[in-house]
Amino acid sequence: MAATEPGRLSGRHRRPPETRVTYREVVAIPEFRSLWLGQGMSMLGDQLAQVALAVLVYSRTASPLATASVYALTYLPPILGGPLLAGLADRYPRRRVMLLCDLLRALMMAAMAVPATPFPVLCALVFCVVLLGAPFSAARAALLPEVLEGDRYVVGSALQNMTNQAVQMLGFAAGGAAIAVLGPYRALALDCATFLGSALVIVAGVRRRPAPEREDGERPSVWRMTRTGARLVFGERRLRTLVLFALLCGFYVLPEGIAAPYAATLADGRVPVAVITGLLMAAMPTGTVLGAFVFGRFVTPTGRLRGMGWLAMLTCAPLVLCVVRPPLEGVLALWVLSGVGGAYQLAANAAFVQCVPPSGRAAAFGLVQSGLMAAQGTGILVGGAAAQRLGPEPVVTLAGVAGLCAAAVLAVLWTESRTEIIAKVRAAA
Repeated sequence: MAATEPGRLSGRHRRPPETRVTYREVVAIPEFRSLWLGQGMSMLGDQLAQVALAVLVYSRTASPLATASVYALTYLPPILGGPLLAGLADRYPRRRVMLLCDLLRALMMAAMAVPATPFPVLCALVFCVVLLGAPFSAARAALLPEVLEGDRYVVGSALQNMTNQAVQMLGFAAGGAAIAVLGPYRALALDCATFLGSALVIVAGVRRRPAPEREDGERPSVWRMTRTGARLVFGERRLRTLVLFALLCGFYVLPEGIAAPYAATLADGRVPVAVITGLLMAAMPTGTVLGAFVFGRFVTPTGRLRGMGWLAMLTCAPLVLCVVRPPLEGVLALWVLSGVGGAYQLAANAAFVQCVPPSGRAAAFGLVQSGLMAAQGTGILVGGAAAQRLGPEPVVTLAGVAGLCAAAVLAVLWTESRTEIIAKVRAAA
């Protein structure tokens, strides 16, 4: 007789119904509020700083290459140093790692806000500021399951994801206007203040915890912890599948990287190309916010895990329809729908937490985060090169086809290995 998944009928016995955690319950937890507020402040400052750096570098050098190079520095550090530095949050108390990263980044942002800072020093400071984001993010990601247990973690992750997307849209939309009023140097000083504010919130609202204890009682080097994290993530089939689910983003974020040329093909004189570009870039984050809200609020914990494969396919399936060259309204609807499917990342994240031991959680998160950055950057670079030869619409369609095929394969693999994780999630709920 075939085994049934937890939560389904087994003979005459029925599992008790699962309870759904509300956003209000999660926000009522003081430590989560502190982590949530600190992250939101820091992200808003970072979005403002990205616009300020672009304006500042171009005004100093009048060089598009220099401007693009400084912007590229925001992608390289997490890929190069993230896997190594993320292990610090498994070696030392995570609250302390977050505080030191915030204080060091505030100090460097203050130096960047000085008009006399030479351009090479400015580039080095940008690299270091972004590099310190890796251990901070790994420490916060590893600390969150300790603050929010069971299904609260998924709902809290959904709330943070919605906040991140909203802050990203607000930061880029209002960044230009803010720079026009404040100037680039004052905007960088404001980002310094957000790091200090984040540190104060962590001091006031996050309690002290000791460093994670390892089963063998040892305190290995950071390099050894990084290697152990890599073996953990890539040496187990379920974790490999979940990591590959995360890396699907390389397919469905590709359209954002070629939004400007895509907007030029949609322009008919009624709406400026710049406005169309902004609408296209905001479409997927908008869908992600909607999907995360519905997925986190109205779907049961096991329902999220069962539907993960279908939602992953939904991220790429709408992009295939770009082959029919729909008008602007149609493209926006398709891209929003693709963003809605991105809510599957919440379930993948929760499953990942269930499979990774607490002592190696930060290193594992750091490795996955670096992989995400690499997948996004590679997807955008490949998409841009292909769009130059084929045009943006065929490239988006091809990305959708390739991503849909990959998601379908992963959905089959996930069906074979999800039963044990569903049992753990249901027990926690």
